[in-house]
Amino acid sequence: MSRRKGSKQLILEFFLSKIGKVVESREIQAASGGAVEWARRVRELRNEEGYQILSHKDRADLKPNQYLLETDRRLPAFKRNISKETRAWVLERNGYTCQMCGAAAGDIDPFVPNRTVRLTMGHIVDKSKGGDDSPNNLRAVCMSCNEGLANTGLPKPDRIHLLAQVRRATIDDQRALLDWLLKKFGSKNTVDNQ
Repeated sequence: MSRRKGSKQLILEFFLSKIGKVVESREIQAASGGAVEWARRVRELRNEEGYQILSHKDRADLKPNQYLLETDRRLPAFKRNISKETRAWVLERNGYTCQMCGAAAGDIDPFVPNRTVRLTMGHIVDKSKGGDDSPNNLRAVCMSCNEGLANTGLPKPDRIHLLAQVRRATIDDQRALLDWLLKKFGSKNTVDNQ
């Protein structure tokens, strides 16, 4: 009995059949069998297995959502070494909130409304630029931000704008915010920072 191919293997076979040709993200997702995390599998092929899959970040003539595998020659790659404990510690430290867009795990994804926010580990200094897998170089980021979709999103609100929005909210919503802040920071941090 043959084993069913995983989405990463299907994507790799697709790229290898299209060497030198520009492919679109929708084609990659279709080739993966409709995998939701097809972009993650592409990053794994590039970062962990050394396939030179290029995107608009690598070549100016490629548009967003276009990819190109120029050759089947692989570069030296690196493995992820983030333990479950480190992952859990970073998520807890970051309040299970994306450190780029502020979305919380389980919220409706602001960039892909038909799915909820899933958090992953993002490197502050990319591993390809010498960053490591230590907690100080990791942060919680949502899948959309990790895929670069947040670059087209709104920036974080500044303090004055944020406080103005809170003042305009109903008393019930302000209390809900206070409960959330107390849960996140605790009353001890409030006293320490005064």
